[in-house]
Amino acid sequence: MSDKQVAIIGGGPAGLTAAHELTKHGIPGVVFEKDDVVGGISRTVERDGYRFDIGGHRFFTKVSEVEDLWHEMIGDDFITRPRLSRIYYDGKFFYYPLRAMNALRNLGIFEAGLCVLSYMKAKIFKRKSNESFEDYIVNNFGERLYKHFFKTYTEKVWGIPCTEIRAEWAAQRIQGLSLWSAVINAVFKPKGQGIKTLIEQFEYPVLGPGMMWEKFTAFVEAKGIPVHMETDVVKIHWEPGKVTGVTARHPDGTEKRYDATDVISTMPIQELIAKLDPPVSADVAKAGQGLKYRDFLTVALVVNEEHLFDDNWIYVHSPEVKLGRIQNFKNWSPALVPDPSKSCLGLEYFVFEGDELWNSKDEELIALGEKEMVKLGLIKENTVEKGYVVRIPKAYPTYDADYSSHITVLREFLDALPNLHPVGRNGMHKYNNQDHSMLTAMLAVRNIDGANFDVWEVNVEDEYHEAGASKSAFSEPSPEGSGNGHGDMAPEPDAEADEEAASG
Repeated sequence: MSDKQVAIIGGGPAGLTAAHELTKHGIPGVVFEKDDVVGGISRTVERDGYRFDIGGHRFFTKVSEVEDLWHEMIGDDFITRPRLSRIYYDGKFFYYPLRAMNALRNLGIFEAGLCVLSYMKAKIFKRKSNESFEDYIVNNFGERLYKHFFKTYTEKVWGIPCTEIRAEWAAQRIQGLSLWSAVINAVFKPKGQGIKTLIEQFEYPVLGPGMMWEKFTAFVEAKGIPVHMETDVVKIHWEPGKVTGVTARHPDGTEKRYDATDVISTMPIQELIAKLDPPVSADVAKAGQGLKYRDFLTVALVVNEEHLFDDNWIYVHSPEVKLGRIQNFKNWSPALVPDPSKSCLGLEYFVFEGDELWNSKDEELIALGEKEMVKLGLIKENTVEKGYVVRIPKAYPTYDADYSSHITVLREFLDALPNLHPVGRNGMHKYNNQDHSMLTAMLAVRNIDGANFDVWEVNVEDEYHEAGASKSAFSEPSPEGSGNGHGDMAPEPDAEADEEAASG
């Protein structure tokens, strides 16, 4: 056994993967999860036998170690599902990925021609600025396509104008996706090829993604790493050059200090900075407080219909409803719906904690969801049997106008604490897939055991992208990476995360 002792903050994909990786290296550790369920945003919620995701979570990766680990944990309970998704816009359904005749019929030949002319204009007369999401999309797709398929949905997701969202996020969301490649895919559908948001099938745990993290929890506890549930880390102790441990508040209200040689943190950086003891300098505290997040709620409706539509999910681009995306859980896995004569839909609303929707009563949100689904023509009136509401704070780190400068300050501070390892989506304020989050955790543990990976490069280099070929992520440590993986100071764009913010 190692002489190290690792404290892991968070029992989501990154935290539990870190714990699993510790068992492979013979390093003792402990996991603290403040919620009563593991999995973070990748959990599966169960109500009256109905299971539903908090956002749809496809299991698709080009990182062989991650794929192998999924199969090791789930085994025969990993099923392969076909992908079908559409965009609802202007009263019509557009297949996503594009289907040429469907897109032409819905747009009309005249408007489709104007979109092509707009695209050509953008290629000849590019905007001088390429700093905002709007700049990036207009320069790459043209203004008409931007207004049709990007603007409304993106502003629903983030709650701020596209001019205030940074181009880094645009680049990461649609990297590898061009108008030309989308048209080629729509017309010719090259077999065995595709761009990374256009994967036609995916793997999925038969009882939802939470099943994966429940298996992880059982595995690491059997190997001697306890997972303390409903236990909030209230302090991270540090001194110049290192962290020394954490103080956790247990369900009975007692607080206990745990000394640690290393701390792996998946909590939002904003919270991490606020909980450092002693307090950090004013400029670092200000940078932490300046990071922003988008919150999320799901309204799950049980509908008294055996079959509603074939889609796994539908993006709702139309501004006349507040609804952002619809999940059809029966099409993710029939086992998620206990009564085969019924369907269960997840209606996803992107919100800010404390706003009108967030503070609405559950029954009001269920009534709103039913009303909007009837308005879209996806369910009939009086077919909703019951509903449930789940609220998730800090679901998505925001790439606003100031995030880059804040991250620069925070990473400089974190570099000075080489045994503090931020990993995962919120842990790095980086829009990672769950496979990317898992990979950051694997690499962080390897760094604890003496390797030299730059964890911040995950989801930046080609080897980490969905579009690349499957390969080992451990073959060549980044030569510029520091011991704790904080690496270079400049934040880089990263790749698509799940499906919650796809723009069509």
